[in-house]
Amino acid sequence: MAERVCVVTGVGPGTGTALARRFAADGYRVALLARDAGRLAKLAAELPGSSAFPVDVGNLDALRETLARVRVELGAPSVLLHNAVAGGFGTFESVTPEDFEQRFRVNVTSLLVMAQQLTPAMVEAGHGAIVVTGNTSAWRGKAAFAGFAPTKAAQRILAESLARSLGPKGVHVAYVVIDAVIDVPWTRQAFSDRPDSFFIQPTAIADAVHHVAHQEKSGWTFELDLRPFCENW
Repeated sequence: MAERVCVVTGVGPGTGTALARRFAADGYRVALLARDAGRLAKLAAELPGSSAFPVDVGNLDALRETLARVRVELGAPSVLLHNAVAGGFGTFESVTPEDFEQRFRVNVTSLLVMAQQLTPAMVEAGHGAIVVTGNTSAWRGKAAFAGFAPTKAAQRILAESLARSLGPKGVHVAYVVIDAVIDVPWTRQAFSDRPDSFFIQPTAIADAVHHVAHQEKSGWTFELDLRPFCENW
């Protein structure tokens, strides 16, 4: 039996690393995609069978080349976890069109490219999963998120289109909304007055994503929202 392969984009110090560790612990060979080559190399050394693929997913030609390398070096992926994100604060007056379009490439267009590149093999195999990590900006356009929320809303709608197209072919597509502040060093510093219960743990996100990616076909989830027990929602 061929080894299972999982692609994780946006392998930073929080959710991306937790996703990689969770799927590696389940026996997957993990393709680690992010811009920080040093971080990826260090993590790959800790995860047997996994490999680092430094790339900016917003560079679509480089992304296609990287996915081709993944298939050659690790095999055809059966799971794609799109966790890469480009964002920033700002009202519509302050956001530049260049930043706006770059965020679309990272958050949305790269998902389209990866689906085009990776799902034919999943469909041929009769199974596979794509899970996208999102946030509540996918649901609403607050004034200070004019340069970011539209990209997450588009990302969610693209994921829904993929789910409707690929579900009947055996490929599960899901969108996970993280309604919380993720526990990473910079958020701890920014919210230093908050208790531990204020934060969502990256490992909790990874466990939820792993569960969704392996649901039995008669009970698939499309959208799952996660938040700490004390979150005011």
